[in-house]
Amino acid sequence: MNLLELELRLQKLIEVQLINALPGQKTEDLIVQKLTNALNSKRVELADGTLIAPDVYTLLAHTNTVAQWKDPYLIETLIEILKAAGQDEDIHFNHPPTINIADDSNILPGDFKIIASYRAEPLEETKDMKNDTENQTESSDNDTIPENAFLIVEGVKVFPLKQPVINIGRRLDNTVVVDDPRVSRNHAQLRSIKGRFVVFDLNSTGGTFVNGQRANQSILYPGDVISLAGVSLIFGQDNPLPRPDLADTSPLNDASANRKTAVIHTIPPTPKKKK
Repeated sequence: MNLLELELRLQKLIEVQLINALPGQKTEDLIVQKLTNALNSKRVELADGTLIAPDVYTLLAHTNTVAQWKDPYLIETLIEILKAAGQDEDIHFNHPPTINIADDSNILPGDFKIIASYRAEPLEETKDMKNDTENQTESSDNDTIPENAFLIVEGVKVFPLKQPVINIGRRLDNTVVVDDPRVSRNHAQLRSIKGRFVVFDLNSTGGTFVNGQRANQSILYPGDVISLAGVSLIFGQDNPLPRPDLADTSPLNDASANRKTAVIHTIPPTPKKKK
């Protein structure tokens, strides 16, 4: 099936499935455009000239309309569009592309956003994880930190994960501070364990969810959507490609990155006293 046929299929799905979520004409053109833009935004060229495209895509939509995007046939169609677009431009995928759907209350009801990243190579799964978090730093200090891992908070702010233990919450002494009343002061923690990041809920009030399922602890995979009482975080991990000149694999910024959303910052260093 070629791209034109897929656009016609998508048009019919929009008329039935997304008519209330995406008002306006030619919405299918916008969807195809955003998918192909995401595909091309982070494609890389290998030494032999082969073009490689991202294989993990996360579609963010408003909380009130996100359910309409979760139709399996619609998701299948979007994946087929990605494959057809890649074939038309002679771009290859290291893995079959996947699409995750997540909600973001900061996105307008009639809009959506697509974020692309690469799937990490399979690593040894985490075993014998402990539930208690009192000795969390000791258990993680000697583990390899996954390369090129990052969090995207509320769809716009990118936070690279460079430490073996990442505390997330509303308190200012957290590694990632999320200034949102729904988030607990000490809400969740990411720990690097056996080459994987694992998210732990720290007895938060609103709970920690991974891909819609409540979790006390869960191994994270690229594209997983973490929800802290309704505040969305996307876990990404770009697999390093065999390109010595490839400098930056983090998601590209766009104009929407300047929107006001959850406040994220690291603790600044203590200023030196003047002698």
